[in-house]
Amino acid sequence: MIVKKYDISSFDQLSSVALELLTWSDNRIFAIYGDMGVGKTTLIKYMCDHLKVHDPVSSPTFSVINEYVDLDGAKIFHFDFYRLKNLEEADRLGLDTYFSSGQICFLEWPDIVRSILPQEHHVIKIQEKNNKRQLFLLK
Repeated sequence: MIVKKYDISSFDQLSSVALELLTWSDNRIFAIYGDMGVGKTTLIKYMCDHLKVHDPVSSPTFSVINEYVDLDGAKIFHFDFYRLKNLEEADRLGLDTYFSSGQICFLEWPDIVRSILPQEHHVIKIQEKNNKRQLFLLK
C-alpha cells in the first residue's frame, strides 16, 4: 500500500525528499527497492550528505557492506545484496547485529533478506516511467 508518493525527477527534489525521509524517527532501517540505475545509491548519497558523512559514498556491490561515519562519529551501514545468491549468504554477514545496532541501515536489493528484516523498517520504492522518477513510501 502506498503511504506517500514523491516526484524526484530533479536532484533538488531528490535532496529534499532525502532530508524528509531522515526526519522520520520511528526506525532507522531503509529497505530501498528499484530497478538497476533508477537512483537507489543516489538517494543514499543525498541522505548521507544530509547526515554529514565525510566518507565517500558508493554502492557496496562487491563488498556487500560499506560503513560510513558522520561528523559526530555515528556509524551508518550501507548494504547491497544484489550479488547474494541466498539468505544463508546474507545471514553469515551477521545482519541481526547491524539491524539491532540502532544505527541507520540503508539496504539496496533487499528482497533476499526480506524475511529477516525487523518488523519496523521503511520500505521505499523508486521507479522511472516516461522520463519521470518517483519515490514511493510503502507500508
